[in-house]
Amino acid sequence: MDGVDLIEQLRRESVRRDGPIVVYTARDLVQHDEARLQRLTQSVITKDPTAHERLFDTTALYLHRAAVRMPEQKRRMLERLHDRDAMLVGKKILIVDDDIRNIYAMTSMLERHRMVVLTAENGREAIAVLHGTPGIDGVLMDIMLPEMDGYETIRRIRGTAGFRNLPIIAVTAKAMRGDREKCIDAGASDYLAKPVDREQLMTLLRLWLCR
Repeated sequence: MDGVDLIEQLRRESVRRDGPIVVYTARDLVQHDEARLQRLTQSVITKDPTAHERLFDTTALYLHRAAVRMPEQKRRMLERLHDRDAMLVGKKILIVDDDIRNIYAMTSMLERHRMVVLTAENGREAIAVLHGTPGIDGVLMDIMLPEMDGYETIRRIRGTAGFRNLPIIAVTAKAMRGDREKCIDAGASDYLAKPVDREQLMTLLRLWLCR
C-alpha cells in the first residue's frame, strides 16, 4: 500500500474521515496521484528550501496553535515565512496561456496574495504586453501556445535588452523527462508542470521575486 492508498483508507474510516491531512513529500507526483491528493488532503507540501517552514505553518494552522504561545524560534520562523508573502503584494505577473480556464485558475491563486495579474493568449501578445507595460516582475509562460510556442517566445524575450534577467517560469501540460532541461535551455528561469499546485507556484514566485 503506497501513501495515497493509505490516505484513502484513513478517509474511509469514520473516526478519521474529517481530520486534516497534510502531505510532505520529496517525490515527483504523477498527475493521477496529484489529483487524488488534492481531493483527499488539506495541503500537499513538496520538499524545497522553504518546505520545513511551510510544513510548520500549515500544521500550526490545522492544530489551532496560537503563534504568541510558541517558542521564540518558532515564532520567528513563521514571521520570516509570512514576511516573504508580504513581499509578493503588488508584484506584477504576466500569465501567458491560450486556455481561459488556466488563466482564471492561476489568476485566482495570485490575487489571493494581492498580486497584480496581466494576461496574454499567445507569444506575440505576450511580447507586446511586456514592451507596453513597465514594471512587470515575472512571467508564467505556457509552453503549448498557438502560432509561436513558449520555447520560442522565451527565446525572443531573452533576446531583448531589459528582459534578460526577468523571471520566467515555464508551465508545461505534463511532466515529461527532459522538459525541464528544454525549458531552461530556452531561457526559462524555472519550470512548473500542470495541473499547477498552488504551494509549488508560490514557492517559485517567492524564490525568484523576493531576491
